[in-house]
Amino acid sequence: MSEPVAPFSLEDAASAADDWGANCGPGALAAVLGLSLDQVRPHLGDFESKRYMNPMLMFAALRSLGVVWRNVTEDWPDKGLIRIQWEGPWTAPGVPVRVRYRHTHWVGSRLCRGEVEVFDINCMCVGGWVPLPEWSGRVVPWLLKECHPKANGRWHSTHRLAVGQAGDGGGK
Repeated sequence: MSEPVAPFSLEDAASAADDWGANCGPGALAAVLGLSLDQVRPHLGDFESKRYMNPMLMFAALRSLGVVWRNVTEDWPDKGLIRIQWEGPWTAPGVPVRVRYRHTHWVGSRLCRGEVEVFDINCMCVGGWVPLPEWSGRVVPWLLKECHPKANGRWHSTHRLAVGQAGDGGGK
């Protein structure tokens, strides 16, 4: 049975955010792999100078951790990482990709008791993991209002990765 909460606390997440900029990417990676934020930190490449995790940086972190992963077509892998693209004026035709990247968000996914749960670093006050309907119906509207007020309310995934455990071996 999966753990009901992330392997790190709200206080751990806040401290890591203050100390080295931990945010959604490192949080989702750690939660899905069952690691602490401090355990994933050495594997994050130049995250601390960038303060964001693009797909290449996430792939490199997974390889550094020795995690087997693969791109999948299912919306919510049984155990995985999903990169969300919030939609808005930045996703209009002709807008450079680098502008779109500023409006993305990493979350984790898992199957728990037959239901999809989403890990979102913004949900640490309840352990990080929330049922998919709660995440999409309550967390997403709040995030868009607070962080991306020009968003149009829609979103889609740009990357869906099914992952193994740290130490399972590298690769894709």
